[in-house]
Amino acid sequence: MPLLPPSFYARECLEVARDLLGRHLVHGEVTLRITEVEAYRWAVEDTANHCRAGRTARNAPMWGPPGHAYVYLCYGMHQMLNLVTDAEGQGAAVLVRAAEPVAGLALVQARRGDKRGPALLNGPGKVGQALALDKAFNHHALYEPGGLELHAGEPVEAVLCGPRVGIDYAEPAHRDAPWRLAIAGTPWVSQRRTLRPEDTQGLRTG
Repeated sequence: MPLLPPSFYARECLEVARDLLGRHLVHGEVTLRITEVEAYRWAVEDTANHCRAGRTARNAPMWGPPGHAYVYLCYGMHQMLNLVTDAEGQGAAVLVRAAEPVAGLALVQARRGDKRGPALLNGPGKVGQALALDKAFNHHALYEPGGLELHAGEPVEAVLCGPRVGIDYAEPAHRDAPWRLAIAGTPWVSQRRTLRPEDTQGLRTG
């Protein structure tokens, strides 16, 4: 499957987030199909966005250019993979929350303590662990061969949406916004109880 070009990422974050569902992340022997994402937006002054207070050493990769990785350490143990979107200079990215193994299952299980089923990859830290990511992947271009790559994958039709996870510090409107997206009909998602069928109009304008 072909690598996705830089132009794929250079769009509004929420639009890219939906289009990331079903795409394939590839690192070495491991290929994962993206099943759940969260959008952290620039255009609406998202108060859950890491860039809400301006540029810092930590969030520098998130300011672009689009199509690069932003990897940060959460709770001192989880490497969180974000794909940078929007125009360069606009701090926006999509967090990969969950995935499904396509290739390299034995290696994923070894990295994940021999877990089985959706528990392998139903959380962003689990995805980072399965791909063997660390902060060295910051600024990595996902559209160039070698290292971490994003490939076209298969198209997705039915999508679920719901509020993002772990953003209690954000304003209520942003805490409740349906900017977490997942493939409908797959068990490879997290916190399913807060997901519902996509409302396209509400998703785009909410």
